[in-house]
Amino acid sequence: MKLICPVCGKTYDKPVQRCECGEPVEFERFKGEPYIGRSVWERFWDFWPVEPALEFSLGEGDTPLVKSRLGEELGVKLYLKNETVNPTWSFKDRGTFLAMSHALKAGYKTVGTVSTGNMAASVSAYATRAGLKAKILVSESASDEKLKAVSVYGGEVIRVLGDYGRLYFESLAIGEKLGIYFINSDNPFRVEGYKGIAFEIAEEISPDYVLIPTSSGGLFRGVVKGFIELHESRLIDRVPALIAVQAEGCSPICRAFSEGKARIERFESPKTIAKAIANPYPPSGNAVLKFLREFDWKCVSVGDDEILEAQRKLAGEGLFVQPASATGVAALRKLELPEGAKVVSILTGSGLKTLNDTPAGEIRECRLEELEKCLG
Repeated sequence: MKLICPVCGKTYDKPVQRCECGEPVEFERFKGEPYIGRSVWERFWDFWPVEPALEFSLGEGDTPLVKSRLGEELGVKLYLKNETVNPTWSFKDRGTFLAMSHALKAGYKTVGTVSTGNMAASVSAYATRAGLKAKILVSESASDEKLKAVSVYGGEVIRVLGDYGRLYFESLAIGEKLGIYFINSDNPFRVEGYKGIAFEIAEEISPDYVLIPTSSGGLFRGVVKGFIELHESRLIDRVPALIAVQAEGCSPICRAFSEGKARIERFESPKTIAKAIANPYPPSGNAVLKFLREFDWKCVSVGDDEILEAQRKLAGEGLFVQPASATGVAALRKLELPEGAKVVSILTGSGLKTLNDTPAGEIRECRLEELEKCLG
């Protein structure tokens, strides 16, 4: 498969990560007849640009689509795509696995990523699984507590002092020089892995809307591409309306969208509890913006209070998610969706990753001698 720039349209025959125009690249859309197998990797075998290295899979993908009660008060049928049950508790594992499959096939001995959270843990875990070295680059502000869930897998964690915003691009250039394959947020193989979310949703229902927490934009691009390829392969009748959701405290894509701008601008001084999607200058931001304009979709931003309330309501349904995962449900109240619409909100990561930011529920104490009274 060829690589193509979703913004300027230039194509590449060799594996590059970004176009000469500065935008991320992606693989051309699959339009053939798919082979049907068991796991999502096997059922949609022909849709992947590299043969999945199934012997190194950790069981990522094939996550539950849970019917929720939360849409009832708004008159919609709400489903929750629960990505928190992936091996390292986030959707990142799908993209990491496919990118790791490419790294193995291409003969890389070392992989890397720029992240302080979900992606760092995912790359570290899958590198260990595949027998590769991992270089995990984090910002100087990353807490020791947060990095325990990354370093435990054995990858080399490196605090980088300096402008974290430049680190994404610096890592690609230095990685190419040193032979390190960096699996960053919008790596084209990573984006391909996220198509599986769209595939699995379409296997169960035909949604009208899909709400996607959006940071770098790689997840959004992957889900879009998945639905488009299904449609072009005549496996679904239509592409649902996809809605990008950001936190008000860091919403460069939504701001550019609402202001009618063709390109995003850096969001200065981001501040939000949804740290997993607080990317002030998302590398796939312009590509997401182009999709929103082209398909007449929407971008919605939500405040921290709304996010925390949505997180609490999800916990009331037995689903403990990190704040960023709750943004889709929080956005529902800001959308005027048709009565009875089928809506899917993607829950991107587990609340176990952000325990320090989670308000505790009520905890009581009781003397053993008074237990009957306490339970009554």
